[in-house]
Amino acid sequence: MDQPTVGILHPGSMGAAVAACAAANAAAVLWCEVGRSSASAARAVEAGLTSVATLPDLLDRSDIVISLCPPAAAEDLARDVAEHGFTGVYVEANAINPERTKRIGDLLEPAATVVDGGVVGSPPVRGKSPALYLSGPAAATSRIEALFEGTAVQTTTLGTELGKASALKLSYASFQKTSRVLVALAVGMAREYGVDQELIEVASRRTDSYLAEPEYVAKTAARAWRWGPELEEAADTFAAAGLPPEMLRAAASTLARWNDAKDDSELTLTDALDRLAQP
Repeated sequence: MDQPTVGILHPGSMGAAVAACAAANAAAVLWCEVGRSSASAARAVEAGLTSVATLPDLLDRSDIVISLCPPAAAEDLARDVAEHGFTGVYVEANAINPERTKRIGDLLEPAATVVDGGVVGSPPVRGKSPALYLSGPAAATSRIEALFEGTAVQTTTLGTELGKASALKLSYASFQKTSRVLVALAVGMAREYGVDQELIEVASRRTDSYLAEPEYVAKTAARAWRWGPELEEAADTFAAAGLPPEMLRAAASTLARWNDAKDDSELTLTDALDRLAQP
């Protein structure tokens, strides 16, 4: 079986976990240590990744590169890869809108083959199994399916058109993440009037209501630095489709109030609501 060398850009919480899954069917999984934090280095070591000194080193050795970075950095990172003349398969797996994905395709092709990827779900650790949706050239998407075969990352190919996987990812994110923001606002208002417990009780009578899970507000706050830019990407996609983007932009603006809570695992519901109420 083909065992490619894979490069991961970069090992954040999702990237490191996805890379660890890829390692099951790869000859090696590389990451570039330049400019990365000590937290990234720790995640890479835990995931069993191989460190290389520079981005050119990684690109020269990799058959497949997977890009998982903050949305704002996606095109700059792809441009750096294109300038090096990478000729392998480039998986653009960031939460960006379909037009940006197509621009990245234009940057990298025809030297490289670009696959559009969208990860839906939590990082593949502790029994969690996210879905990786793919679209792009059939031969390339088949290679990515093989790379994750038998792992916690479940792949589904949507077709050959770049942008399909990105559109599905952002369509889901627009609902799921905005719903969590609405929970925080509803609980915050109810708390102000001393009826927050009653609100949760009402919500618990309904099946699968996010309002019945107020403890997730703190997790939402800790992830706001990532979720806000994703919703801005989704808002751009709504606008391009002729749909009103204002709701998603408002949700992104609300999430920005929690930007200083980045990845804070100790945050409580009370802390999160207090920060939400302070512009």
